[in-house]
Amino acid sequence: MKSYHLDPGHGLDGLTIREHDVPEPGRRQVVVKVHANSLGFRDLMVLANKYVLPITPGVIPGCEGVGEVVAVGPDVSQVKPGDRVAATVFPRWLDGPFRRENAAQLGTMIDGMLTEYAVLDEDGVVPIPSHLSYEEAAAFPLAAVTAWNALTIGNPLRPGASVLTLGSGAVSLFVLQLAKLAGARVIITTSSAAKAERLRELGADEVIDYRETPAWDEAVRDLTGGVGVDRVVDPAGPLAMSLKSVAPTGEIALVGSWLSGEAGATPVAPSAIFMAGSSIHRIATGSRAHYLDLNRAVEAHRLRPVIDRVFPFEKVADAYEYCTSGAGFGKIIITHG
Repeated sequence: MKSYHLDPGHGLDGLTIREHDVPEPGRRQVVVKVHANSLGFRDLMVLANKYVLPITPGVIPGCEGVGEVVAVGPDVSQVKPGDRVAATVFPRWLDGPFRRENAAQLGTMIDGMLTEYAVLDEDGVVPIPSHLSYEEAAAFPLAAVTAWNALTIGNPLRPGASVLTLGSGAVSLFVLQLAKLAGARVIITTSSAAKAERLRELGADEVIDYRETPAWDEAVRDLTGGVGVDRVVDPAGPLAMSLKSVAPTGEIALVGSWLSGEAGATPVAPSAIFMAGSSIHRIATGSRAHYLDLNRAVEAHRLRPVIDRVFPFEKVADAYEYCTSGAGFGKIIITHG
């Protein structure tokens, strides 16, 4: 078998491929033959050694991977050989709030999924919805679980509620799809007319081009009769503008990727937080329980992801370069053929 390994901070020169024996499962472990992965902004931060979590030198990168269970160890009861499964990004975070002891993440602190075979705890995998191909399923473990957590934390998202999500990255695309399933009115920001048109085709009610409208918070207020939205999903910042966009008693879901951008370092006055009157929730992807709840919704509504391009496993470096370009719209998928 082959797997990629990462020496963080050295760019693509630090990404190498090695050969190994196919692993054997231990107690309560499973071996998954990986069929597909996906890449995104988080992977670029890991590659550059600018991620919020520590990165183990030589780690197998990639936190998103799906495949088929080919072997199980002693005492495994939840899955069996032949099952189609997805790995959870935080395999120790099963349920409840995110805690420091659950922070071991695939592809940073522990070996990830850019490999032909992966050994995972049985609690670290979830079933794949039956209507999804492996390539489609690979789009969900990070961005979709993050979007689900951002929309379900705090007060329930009721039909007719207004949701603002920032940018047209993978998290925001899933926020758009999932919020529309819940009957919400969705406002989304983006950087071009071409992307705006695609967002409207996906169901966005209002699209704001933040290049043409730098004061997009004022545009959000205008679109909501001066009140502000019920929920902001903020993966990009600046937080000060999200605070100006949210309604009193509304909620802001502050997505973890925000910490890796320049906006994450911008100070916000405590008075701005107080005057907004909203709750702020930190979103660090989600737990296994979040993923299982998401899968039920995906299965019920036959939801499919937005996929931009598919690269073969042998061309992972090309996939990283394409991701760096920022030209895509949707998830970048790696297929194992």
